[in-house]
Amino acid sequence: MYLYKVGNIADKKAALEVLGVESGGISIMAKKMELLTFYIKDLKTPAANILKQDALSIGAELAVPGGVILCEKPLVDCILVGTRKHMEILSRKELAQPFGLKAVAKALKSFLATPAFPTKIMGVINANDDSFFAQSRFQAEEAVAEIHRMIEEGADIIDIGAISSRPGAEPVSEPVELERIRPICDAIAEAKLHEKVRFSIDSYTPSVVAYALESGFSLVNDITGGSDDVLIELAVNFDAKYCIMHMQGTPQTMQKDPQYEDVMVEVDAFFAERIAKCEALGMKREDIILDVGIGFGKSLEHNLILLKNLAHFEHFGCELLIGASRKSMIDKIIPTLTEERLPGTLALHLKAVENGASIVRCHDVREHRQALAVLEALQS
Repeated sequence: MYLYKVGNIADKKAALEVLGVESGGISIMAKKMELLTFYIKDLKTPAANILKQDALSIGAELAVPGGVILCEKPLVDCILVGTRKHMEILSRKELAQPFGLKAVAKALKSFLATPAFPTKIMGVINANDDSFFAQSRFQAEEAVAEIHRMIEEGADIIDIGAISSRPGAEPVSEPVELERIRPICDAIAEAKLHEKVRFSIDSYTPSVVAYALESGFSLVNDITGGSDDVLIELAVNFDAKYCIMHMQGTPQTMQKDPQYEDVMVEVDAFFAERIAKCEALGMKREDIILDVGIGFGKSLEHNLILLKNLAHFEHFGCELLIGASRKSMIDKIIPTLTEERLPGTLALHLKAVENGASIVRCHDVREHRQALAVLEALQS
């Protein structure tokens, strides 16, 4: 007799197939092999007592603070633990329960119904002279050469911007931004490069976004997260995808002691509000991409919390973009020069992909393509 521990969920499904389990049985058993954990904030105490009993009755568990059974406090935080099968049962069972448990049921259902997206690499090109990473700065002719190189290296998307959004960056006038981006857009349109790869415009200036979309770009990367209706309407009119990024403050102020009562709750509420706004303006949910905004009004602790819990935001049913490439959070973990942060970048991005990110925004396309291929092999 020999016993060994099976690794990830893909390996568990493969083991069932090797055993010769029928496909229907594999589907049922796989749900029992995947353990899920949910942190529930501000649940009414009577609801916590009901959910505790319902969870225990099916073999799941709800961790609660001491004294909950006495209802000493009106609201409590809880941790719900169980298999995917348990969560499916509770998502139905709690619909019939009072004290706000219907909302818990609906939230569980939204997490269980999240779609899977293929992982894509987004290369970065900056048509300005003050980006925090000097090697990503290109003038028009250089930018076109870099586009060809990124396509050869396996980029799925190329994100082009003409102003820096690094902490403390000075604003750039609309005419200057347009002057920087126009020759690159013209070259892309003339060579029909948008037929080879998707192009993203990294801008929140309507005239710049419009010019890029007219030149064949099909993604709007808006670091202001939908603060200007015009950008959303442009994306809708051109049938382009739209990335909502969370940022506290502006590039000039965002890293001056950012504070959150609960960064997960606040970013989640921001996304919910902006998604509703986009849909009200005619955008389809499948065209919305979410970016938690690593380094945009966040401390190291905030960034790590968001990365570790990125899978939470899958409940919106949107693709998740991660962009931690060579950012200063790596230097805060281990002092490192910008040009030496590739290893840290890969570690952060691979963990983000494991946690649900499907678009990786990076400066080093070739290295990310290799790392992601290895990760995919390990997960398959």
